Amino acid sequence: MEKENATLVTEFVLTGLTQQPEWKIPLFLAFLVIYLVTIVGNLGLITLICNDPHLHIPMYLFLGNLALTDAWLSSTVTPNMLVNFLSQSQMISLSACMIQFFSFTFSLTTESFILAAMAYDRYVAICKPLLYPVIVTNELCIWLLVLSFQGGFLHAMIHEGLLFRLTFCDSNIIDHFYCDIIPLLKISCTDTSINYLVLYVLAAVIQAFTIVTVIVTYTSILYTILKKKSLKGIRKAFSTCGAHLLSVSLYYGPLLFMYVLPASPQTTDPDKADSLFYTVIIPFLNPLIYSLRNKQVIDSLKKTLKGKGA
Repeated sequence: MEKENATLVTEFVLTGLTQQPEWKIPLFLAFLVIYLVTIVGNLGLITLICNDPHLHIPMYLFLGNLALTDAWLSSTVTPNMLVNFLSQSQMISLSACMIQFFSFTFSLTTESFILAAMAYDRYVAICKPLLYPVIVTNELCIWLLVLSFQGGFLHAMIHEGLLFRLTFCDSNIIDHFYCDIIPLLKISCTDTSINYLVLYVLAAVIQAFTIVTVIVTYTSILYTILKKKSLKGIRKAFSTCGAHLLSVSLYYGPLLFMYVLPASPQTTDPDKADSLFYTVIIPFLNPLIYSLRNKQVIDSLKKTLKGKGA
């Protein structure tokens, strides 16, 4: 009987960012502009990298895949959020909710691994510049990217499988603007202790691995830069890795706060502002950060625009 009642919940209600009607249209317009810029920026960056032979090197291979995951992550969350601003029901089916969660987890985890791989790339470029062409080959980059996507897929599959063991019979209201795991666990009428355990263990392991990789590589980079004692060399090093360091700093703060620091199922709901930051704002900022601070990307863009104008 309990199982029959649980099958009745086939749709969820997403509460969204706000319940204030007067805010819905302004927020819709603002996030629509952000989403369009995000997609144009990331896909434009991918197009530039694909079309310019000078950018067919490991650094830009990583950057193109980072842009791809940013566009994927934003498209997983933002379109549904925009629809809900204009919708009265704010409903999402169980299957659509599971697909959204899987896509979100896959892209977010993959991005974490790609950022770690990019940190290693910058470490070799600055600390071992003479060996860089030998160590960081296109083949190595492809392997690191394949492992990043495989890691994201496996992580998403584990959580997705554990979600399918749950039943939802007490409530169908998700206090969020997309199907994230903690709001889903809070409305389940099944024991979720295993889900919480796996969530925090995997989140801690993945974030610890990627953050330690970034910290170790950038500590080595800083040490190498300071040893040079050349103002020109220091400027060049910071211009080379400054964009990536800024992107990493923006990315990991909210994730650490939301998925690693909570210690029990009784913790409060994830902060919607933090979720908004890394699902919408960071994918919007990344192409701007990497493009505006990268001379080769700017030069490639100028060549492309001149070619079209000719």
